[in-house]
Amino acid sequence: MKRPTFLHGVAVAAVLAFFASAIVATLTPFVGFGSVVRLVIPALGLAYLLYLFSRSTERLGRVTALAAWAVMAAVAWWMAPPIALYLLIHVTAIWLLRSLYFYSGVMPALMDLGLSALSITATVWALTRSGSIFLATWCFFLVHALFVTIPPAIRSKHSAETDTRTDNERFDAARRQADAALRQLFTQ
Repeated sequence: MKRPTFLHGVAVAAVLAFFASAIVATLTPFVGFGSVVRLVIPALGLAYLLYLFSRSTERLGRVTALAAWAVMAAVAWWMAPPIALYLLIHVTAIWLLRSLYFYSGVMPALMDLGLSALSITATVWALTRSGSIFLATWCFFLVHALFVTIPPAIRSKHSAETDTRTDNERFDAARRQADAALRQLFTQ
C-alpha cells in the first residue's frame, strides 16, 4: 500500500467524527455520557488502527500488535481510570503503533509524539469552546492526519558523509580488482 495523504486523513477524520457524535448522541440517554465515552474511545482507536494497518507497507506483527492493543484496551476499560488518563492511554497506544509501522528512527517517532500531544490539546480546546463531540473528535483526527508530513527516517549529515565514503571505498576496491583481473588477462 502507498503512504496515506493528508486529504485521506481528513476524510477519515470526518467519518470517525461523524460516527463518534452519532454514537454518543444515541447512547447517552440510555447508559450515560461517561459510559458511552469509555466505549467510543476504544472503538475509534480500533478503527483508526485498522486504517493505519491498511495504509502501512509493513506486514509483520500486525496480529500481535492488534492483540496487544486489545489487551491494553481491555485492561484500561476494566481499571476505569479518569477519562483524561483513559484518553491518554489510547493516544499513547496509537502513537506507539504508528511509530512502529511508519517510522524507522527515534526522531520521527518523537516528532509524532509531539503531534499526538498537539492532537490532545486541539481536542480539549475544541471541546471546551464548542462542547461538540463531532468537532472535538474531528480536531483530534485532523491533527493526526498531519503525521504524513513527518519523514519516515531522518539521517544526519555526518552519517550521510560516512555512508558516501564507504560507498566510494567499496567502488575503489571493486575497480582495483577489475583492473587487476584485466591486467592478468592481457599479460597471459
